[in-house]
Amino acid sequence: METGFVHHQSAHCENGVASNLLKYHGINISEPMVFGIGSGLFFFYLPLLKVNHAPAISYRPMPGFIFNKAAKRLGIKVKRVKFSNPQSAQKALEENLKNNIPSGLQVGVYNLTYFPDEYRFHFNAHNLVVYGKKDDTFLISDPVMETVTTLTEKELEKVRFAKGALAPKGQMYYPVNIPTDLDWETAIKKGIKNTCNDMLAPVPIVGVAAMRFLARSIRKWPVKKGVKVANHYLAQMVRMQEEIGTGGGGFRFIYAAFLQEAAVILKNDSLKELSTEMTTIGDLWRDFAVNAARVYKNRSNQTDVYNSLADELVHISNLEEAFFKKLKKAI
Repeated sequence: METGFVHHQSAHCENGVASNLLKYHGINISEPMVFGIGSGLFFFYLPLLKVNHAPAISYRPMPGFIFNKAAKRLGIKVKRVKFSNPQSAQKALEENLKNNIPSGLQVGVYNLTYFPDEYRFHFNAHNLVVYGKKDDTFLISDPVMETVTTLTEKELEKVRFAKGALAPKGQMYYPVNIPTDLDWETAIKKGIKNTCNDMLAPVPIVGVAAMRFLARSIRKWPVKKGVKVANHYLAQMVRMQEEIGTGGGGFRFIYAAFLQEAAVILKNDSLKELSTEMTTIGDLWRDFAVNAARVYKNRSNQTDVYNSLADELVHISNLEEAFFKKLKKAI
């Protein structure tokens, strides 16, 4: 069983799966356009919730939200199914493949055998496409990989039913109804407005306010938690920002690319200027990640180092607040 699916590498798994599945169905949509319409740019900080023994920091909405929002705004219906046992999950997947339906899956990263060891940790919100099967081996298009790969039945079952936070429960999804005419302009505007509202939300755990909340926490970590724990928190933050979540500089660069495309479709030159501004902010996020990595790798116990990182984050939050206010006015 093998569909005529074409693999395209992307910067982020959910955007890439969405883009690749829609391209298979004849919609030429880029990863940045999926990301922008689906309001993928986000920031969340909840210190009471722990992920890998560190405060929950997310640079993206919940798994599935990006594709669901992008599809809804374009009038596309996506079917999502979870399963109570591996047998029914595999049967449904094989039925899709028999019907030439490449299927997106949410999986756990830890047991993905084709991932390098340093990228394999307990994170259950990764996405990939299964586009075929040969003997007992499934054909895999993981959009963050350069080429296609494979997983055996047992290996795929293990990642589909990974345990822990955000357990995927065999989740499978795929487009089932695509209109002939897509209203790109309306979808783009809705996506931008949603992102602006999220990033400017008047609550302390979301958007730029959450960045400032996190900055205040970083100043306190070495004193309240000790240097070792503080450095673990920083390492987890950088891992989610640049290695697995790709939410820091990576997401800003994707969003800048989206604004470039949107500027052409909406005939709005202001979006081109804002695209350049977002790229600059992305560079600052990358600088922050590098500086944070230096702290936890050197195991520095100088509190000024943490204050310096917090100052960087406050500066980024100020730039993003101004940016999203201008973006909201631009459309």
